Amino acid sequence: MSGRLEVICGPMFSGKTTELIRRVEAARGAQRRVVVVKPTCDDRYARDAICTHYGARLAAQSVEDVRAVLALANGTEVIAIDEVHFFGAPTVNLVAQVLALDLRIIVSGCDIDHFGDPFDPFHALLPMADEIVRMTGICSACGNPSTHTQRLFASRERISVGGHEQYAPRCAGCFTPSAR
Repeated sequence: MSGRLEVICGPMFSGKTTELIRRVEAARGAQRRVVVVKPTCDDRYARDAICTHYGARLAAQSVEDVRAVLALANGTEVIAIDEVHFFGAPTVNLVAQVLALDLRIIVSGCDIDHFGDPFDPFHALLPMADEIVRMTGICSACGNPSTHTQRLFASRERISVGGHEQYAPRCAGCFTPSAR
């Protein structure tokens, strides 16, 4: 057996968490022991579950720091992490440790920020991945496939947790990067 990294990425409202939930449920259906993790800062819908913007949810452990994941993974075969971009660069070392333990790890998150720049840790995770799924949604301006997340309020902060009221899916043609 060898470790396996699966990366689910794309803009907001593209179905990343839905795909993560599907993979977790499939692993559990195959009698695999799974731990599901989310960042504490993502408290939009629940503190103890990963949730889609449309109401689907799955119980999860909330952690402040991604380095705490290994302590939760004792006896598991699969680690699933939602909103991995909120954890940033330290995720890369965690993933390397998980792979060295011959475990399967599935991560999901936004790969591009509202400025149009790549989010950490994706620049490092993508070359490590055994499988990459780049999701698209539907541009709320024109209906084409969305590849970006448009921030609907002025802010220079890179991360601000929010939902439909603060962000919208956009195709490359309709996307306007936030001002720096």
